[in-house]
Amino acid sequence: MPSRSPWTCVLWDVDGTIVDASDGILRRLTICLEHFGKRPPTRAELVHWIGPPMYESFQVNVGMTPEESTEAVAFYRRLGKADGYTTGARLFPGIAELITDVAAAGIPQATASSKPEVQVVALMDHFDLSPSLTAIVGATPDERTLSAKSDIVAEALRRLHAAGVDISRPVLVGDRHHDVEGGAERGVPVIFVRWGFSWPHESEGAQAVVDDVDRLRALLLVREHAPEPAGTAAMGADG
Repeated sequence: MPSRSPWTCVLWDVDGTIVDASDGILRRLTICLEHFGKRPPTRAELVHWIGPPMYESFQVNVGMTPEESTEAVAFYRRLGKADGYTTGARLFPGIAELITDVAAAGIPQATASSKPEVQVVALMDHFDLSPSLTAIVGATPDERTLSAKSDIVAEALRRLHAAGVDISRPVLVGDRHHDVEGGAERGVPVIFVRWGFSWPHESEGAQAVVDDVDRLRALLLVREHAPEPAGTAAMGADG
């Protein structure tokens, strides 16, 4: 049966929502922080790193100055470029199929990620999701000019609108409080997914919270029922 959506377009966070890149992030963070004489995070502490812009995270998590953070981000990104942006990354189960099905239902989609856009493009190409996306939006290379989630959401909506998309009823799918807050600043409701890297309280303010892709699918796509054949109701009434 065909599907429709209560939304005119869907925005997607990437890390923790579409892609699990935690193995590569942990490895690069370990190398980077040891290089700068800082203690690297444990896997459990990755929750503090995945989601916010790295420029912000180096300051908040290890007390770097803005200047030190700029240097650390540059070093970290050099490691990522040497690794290859897709090394160690994997999709969360069922998410690629859902994105493909949303596209097949005629609902325009875009990424709205705090990762540098060049990395988001590489990941979407790698996982063959680019054909399902009208726009691929991420942070600017310096992760400062365009990095706040609210600004990235606004840019994603701007590009969709420029492509002729109806942006009157957008929704953002994400896994961190930055997504909820950034969406709220732009008047975009958020569906919060719990399979990413977050604390339980981070979903506060989201329009809906889901634990699995099936539940997310039910919120993004609604099955249209085929009309009953002519005379069916009358036949039932006649017994």
